[in-house]
Amino acid sequence: MTAGEHYDTIIIGAGQSGGPLATALANAGRKTALIERAHIGGTCVNEGCTPTKTMVASARVAHMARRTADYGVITGPVAVNMAVVRKRKRDIVASFRGGSERRIEKTEGLELLMGTARFTGPHQLEAQLNAGGIRQLSAETIIINTGARPAKPAIDGIDAVPTLDSTSIMELDQIPEHLLVIGGGYIGLEFGQMFRRFGSRVTIVHRGSRLLAREDADVAVEVAHILHADGVEVLLDSAPMSVERTPDGGIEMVVRTPDGERTLRGSHLLAAAGRTPNSDMLNLDAAGVTTDKRGFIPVNERLETNIPGIYALGDVNGGPAFTHISYDDFRIMRANLIEGGHATTAGRPVPYVVFIDPQLGRVGLSEHEARAQERNIRIAKMPMMHVARALEIDETRGLMKAIVDADTDQILGAAILGIEGGEVMAALQVAMMGNVPYTAIRDGIFAHPTIVESLNNLFGTLTE
Repeated sequence: MTAGEHYDTIIIGAGQSGGPLATALANAGRKTALIERAHIGGTCVNEGCTPTKTMVASARVAHMARRTADYGVITGPVAVNMAVVRKRKRDIVASFRGGSERRIEKTEGLELLMGTARFTGPHQLEAQLNAGGIRQLSAETIIINTGARPAKPAIDGIDAVPTLDSTSIMELDQIPEHLLVIGGGYIGLEFGQMFRRFGSRVTIVHRGSRLLAREDADVAVEVAHILHADGVEVLLDSAPMSVERTPDGGIEMVVRTPDGERTLRGSHLLAAAGRTPNSDMLNLDAAGVTTDKRGFIPVNERLETNIPGIYALGDVNGGPAFTHISYDDFRIMRANLIEGGHATTAGRPVPYVVFIDPQLGRVGLSEHEARAQERNIRIAKMPMMHVARALEIDETRGLMKAIVDADTDQILGAAILGIEGGEVMAALQVAMMGNVPYTAIRDGIFAHPTIVESLNNLFGTLTE
């Protein structure tokens, strides 16, 4: 290939949008270049969903091993070998990433360039190759799928202490004695509960008045109860003020709490309070592409930036930061670029699961959101203690909640905090996608005894 070669499409980033879109475009006969700085698969495969859920599974096994007596099973002391947990995580990541790499490498018409891309003009790029050298490229269609990275909080002294993030914490080969966690969002809660189950003492410091700010208050309170029951300390309405290294190699953090300042002493510090888009290295000014004040790249419903022919997919565009949303961005682009369609992001559902244990599965409107829209709604709510299957397997923590339109009987949203909450949520999502009224679920016949069967009873609790 010669310098300055022209392509039909250039994709920056081989994440859950960029990778499959690159192969789809090449298979459709479009000459395509895919530029990836670090590794195929993006955050999900390498640093997000795949490794974290692998480790969540190990943590659940440790938790259940300690509960064997509850089921009449007698075992010995439980210990966790973090080196083995880490190896299992690494092996699964390598397997998933390797499969993606092989698909890309065998696709004709697709050139994979491992390196860092930056714009030199509206439709021109240069790629600084990891192996050395610079390539000059151009294309009428350029797609940005560079994702985001963990943000470091602005706390006095933070740069002088060793700080873990959602990537580096998974590389520990020893269990922290006392893990301090900054942030009570999805990442902080998943890692906080995980390492508590591995054997760490855990303290979570959260600025908000409740965990998981997007959730209804009753759901967030129940999540906090679950964490407390697991032995996780949660400090709400609290903000880190300063942090420093102690003479013995530990970490000391001063926190402002509703009861005054408090000094926390821990062995490790995890910063889990937000992510920063990987847009700052792209030299977007050269292309005229605008960003918002946080660095995210705004796009329209067709995922196009302010510059025609330049698109931004996945986390970097500031939309919902979920793998399945990034993959749906790919499907929208495939439909429009290859199939001549008119797909958009308008009205698409945004289901998600918080992989604490038990899981929190969410789809559609929360009660708070529905009332803010002045909808005429009815609420169905039931504790997992009322689910026969949950009682039988002794997994009764959590609750089920659904929002129903009082005028149409349509299900507007649901929060399922319970064993396999994500799977139960998906059943309700399918009903929502098919415009199935809640009465059909209430009166439906489901296999007994299953978790999903409890939806009969859930919708029997509807209140005005």
